Amino acid sequence: MASYKRIVKAVIKKADILLEVVDARFPDETRNSEVESDIARAKKPFIIVLNKCDLVSKEKLERAKSRLSKIAPTVFVSSKDRSGTTILRHKILETVNIREREILVGSLGYPNTGKSSVVNAVIGKHSAGTSSISGHTKDVQHIKAGSRIKFIDTPGVIPFDENNEITQGLLAVKDSTHLQDTIGVALKIIEKMCDENKTALEHFYHVIIDRKNSSEVLELIGRQRNFLKKKGEVDETKAAIVIVNDWQKGRLMV
Repeated sequence: MASYKRIVKAVIKKADILLEVVDARFPDETRNSEVESDIARAKKPFIIVLNKCDLVSKEKLERAKSRLSKIAPTVFVSSKDRSGTTILRHKILETVNIREREILVGSLGYPNTGKSSVVNAVIGKHSAGTSSISGHTKDVQHIKAGSRIKFIDTPGVIPFDENNEITQGLLAVKDSTHLQDTIGVALKIIEKMCDENKTALEHFYHVIIDRKNSSEVLELIGRQRNFLKKKGEVDETKAAIVIVNDWQKGRLMV
């Protein structure tokens, strides 16, 4: 953790502007107040980038933007289809008026929020190393993005609490093969979907949820998928693995 902090503080010191890349599905959970305070103390501007916006409804994005814009300029981005990247580029140039040299942009965020993917989407080619495996970016990289912008791509800011497996599962820091409590993560996904987009969950798994709780929904999905044990009981672990995989692969939208 100490090495992460040293890297982040060095990037803040060197950069003209910082991008805090957060997961649009969990904007508050993937912001880092400590880093934001460090940026403020350094008197550097920063932009909150809501990445993975293709996995979130427009209404939720607007609510998040309305709230976060009070803290810093906020831009929606989907590194998957490059939507929002032109707006982000313009916002960088608008915020930092430097003509005599390139603008140095620091890219910060938790593991798996998609920092390198955002950089690649903005510059329009695969320059920053990316991977679906958390922690792929190991060293600071400098990446040119046209004639006026240069990105400083970094590893994740501070690793999540290793004991918080639910968060690690939700953010795909750990996939289903590395989770000890796959059912717990699946129940949290179901709970979130039922709260924010129950219709999408019903359509995706071809079930009718009504007022069922998350455990009942897990069983319903398992039965619909015919994940049954010898005595006709639902194999909840198998159902949970499918739900976690669907969530982490972006097949479920909140």
